[in-house]
Amino acid sequence: MAQWEKLRQLESVYLTQVDELYDGEAFPMDVRHYLAHWIEGQDWDRAARDHDVAMVLFQVLLENLDIQHSRFVQGGESFLLQHNIRRFKHSFQRYQEEPYNLASIIQWFLAKEKEILQNAELAEQVQLMQVQQNPMETDSQRNIERKMADLKNKVQCMEHTVKCMEEQQDEFDFKYQTHNMEGTTNEAEKTEQMKVLQALLNRLDASRKSMLSGIGVLLDGAEELLCVLVREELVQWQRRQQKACIGAPDSTCLDQLEKWFTTEAECLFQVRKFLKKLEELMGKVTYEHDPVKKQKPALQKRVDSLLTSLLKSAFVVETQPSMPQGKGPLVLRTNVQFSVKTRFLVKFPELNHAMKVNVSMDREAPLVKGYRRFNVLGTNSKALNMAESMSGGMVADFRHLTLKEQKSGGGGKGVHDLSLSVTEELHIINFFTEFLLHDVSVSLETSSLPVVIISNSSQQQSAWASILWFNMLCLEPKNLLFFANCPVAMWPQLGEMLSWQFLSSTTRGLESNQLDMIAHKLFGKQQNYDACKISWTKFSKENVPNTNFTFWVWFDGILLMVKSHLENLWKDGSIMGFVSKGKEKTLLKKKQRGTFLLRFSESIRDGGITFSWVDYSPTGEPDVRSVQPFTKVDLGQIPFHEIIRNFQILEEENVPENPLLFLYPDTPKVEAFGKYYTEKSGADSQYIKYIKTKLVFVSKEITLEAKSPMYSDIVEGEDSGPMNPRYGLGEEAFDLSGDPLPPELPLSPDPMFSVAMPDEDLIPTIQEFLNDPNMYECVDFLSDDTSFPEGALPGLPFTAPLQPCE
Repeated sequence: MAQWEKLRQLESVYLTQVDELYDGEAFPMDVRHYLAHWIEGQDWDRAARDHDVAMVLFQVLLENLDIQHSRFVQGGESFLLQHNIRRFKHSFQRYQEEPYNLASIIQWFLAKEKEILQNAELAEQVQLMQVQQNPMETDSQRNIERKMADLKNKVQCMEHTVKCMEEQQDEFDFKYQTHNMEGTTNEAEKTEQMKVLQALLNRLDASRKSMLSGIGVLLDGAEELLCVLVREELVQWQRRQQKACIGAPDSTCLDQLEKWFTTEAECLFQVRKFLKKLEELMGKVTYEHDPVKKQKPALQKRVDSLLTSLLKSAFVVETQPSMPQGKGPLVLRTNVQFSVKTRFLVKFPELNHAMKVNVSMDREAPLVKGYRRFNVLGTNSKALNMAESMSGGMVADFRHLTLKEQKSGGGGKGVHDLSLSVTEELHIINFFTEFLLHDVSVSLETSSLPVVIISNSSQQQSAWASILWFNMLCLEPKNLLFFANCPVAMWPQLGEMLSWQFLSSTTRGLESNQLDMIAHKLFGKQQNYDACKISWTKFSKENVPNTNFTFWVWFDGILLMVKSHLENLWKDGSIMGFVSKGKEKTLLKKKQRGTFLLRFSESIRDGGITFSWVDYSPTGEPDVRSVQPFTKVDLGQIPFHEIIRNFQILEEENVPENPLLFLYPDTPKVEAFGKYYTEKSGADSQYIKYIKTKLVFVSKEITLEAKSPMYSDIVEGEDSGPMNPRYGLGEEAFDLSGDPLPPELPLSPDPMFSVAMPDEDLIPTIQEFLNDPNMYECVDFLSDDTSFPEGALPGLPFTAPLQPCE
């Protein structure tokens, strides 16, 4: 498929990037569109370097424009299209002397298009992958598999060597014992027997030396593998787990590591058996300069050291501590149950239920003044077993632990006088067990990533910010004083982490243009944000200028709003979201009337979303209008797609109109949101058929923001002068056909204003209401043909609550 066709089929968020790419006059999108096939078939790279090739392509380009113009004339296309093609040809004449400059420009645009396509494909892959349970095998993994197979093969060969050596020794021992028992006096025969025995002994000695040497080589391979597993693969897994805790789509599956650890442990235990066998054989037959006496102790020490190191590294925390209803892992609340799972990566069936895991807290707590300490309550001792793991791994799954703060007053005895808030105070949960198998005994210990412990749900948001910052930047999991000297974050790190928050919550992360807007908010206008830094204080403690909330509070409020009320629209790419007020005007002012976009408010603490659309004055001047942002409260009452569907404004003639026609850049509203529309019909009963009701937002023309000149396009900042939307029937009310109701109808203090026919139980009250002529003046009849039970009055609307007229 041609590159241009691929671009046109992308989601709206990427079409926006294409639209912005061709926003200037350097290379018109019309030319790119109508000459797409020819443009993509030329070697613009060569033309940018070769004047003659560039001149040929330049001339052909002008000819193609003439041909396209003729097509427009013959096809009866609009005069505007014909005019634009002539104008573009005239504009290209400036490259007559230096056609290679035009070639360079076209080459640059094609390269930028490829970048957009690549970003779209990458985002699609991430969404499809989520967290890969079976990641593709890397070169490193293939190398480990090859070395692991080589180690297993050497062990099998060594096992055969041991059997052969045992047979040799048995032969030597038998002949030696026979020689001693016969006691021959024939010197020649005796000499001959001694020669045979000496030959057998020499062969046995060579076998022992060869076996010891082979064990040394085998241990070299085991040590090399251990270094790769512990210092590379396990460390990388731990880092992936850190990132996954804060939303990264990284695999934390331990099955492959478990396979490798188990295989190497089996091989090392086999080597110990070989050494033990050598010791047994040496006990039966030994001689002067026996190599086993000299080399076996060193080999035994070495294999035990490797095995101990492997076993200690194999005890890990598979699932970090988390509360069932928490914002994320590693934030725990006192007296609220949490769960955590440990795993032993050496999977031996004989160890099932044999190793007890115990839990404790803060064994290495820092000596900081005021540092709190906690007790772990609940079932804090469990056996490693294979029943609690879906993959059959050796796990101890603690599901009902709680924390209780110690009241001993020990928190005031620290030697460091640091000022850390509760949500900057880090704690570690420790786990202990004992490995005992085949006379090998090793004490094992592992610990969780640092957790933040809160006592009130109001601290949750701040605590999660601490977890994000720590796991984004810290590579030392036991650094409990991280926030005492907190490092800054580079923008690429922060931007990636912020994108993970959306990716993990909604399966769609942030695009580059959205991240650029956030970077602009944090650092101001820059050509490149990669070198920009942000401190922990600016991220989570200092208020955003001209507001009473921090950057993190603002961002997290938007995230919660999207997750709770806008997830489907966000995943569809319908919400541009992070775009400034000034930027939205730049994007909309060149679009057709009724084009609108959806963006997040920059001035609402707990998250707000608004839409802005473009209209044109009688003189053709673009006018971008906005409404007051909708909050979580609004979205909890009316779904946002229904707000967009039914939103109306009252123009000067008091005629309602929905100004939202095309989702930016040019998607018809029904095409973008139609799949979410629902028709709510009234409930039926044997007595009453209800009239359908609908809640809508209505805004008055006079509440629109002032028509400001386009210099506001460069203004960045607060949401100012928006329309004030009204729910349902407000100062100007409409019946179900859309016609205005009499102005005498009283205002409803309830924004959720509905129109419906009365229930039978309310008829006596309504009849009393009709006896009051002052009230009756306020009633307008909405229906003449609805059937009612006997005694009911047809055509009567019921508004709740009703108020007397002035």
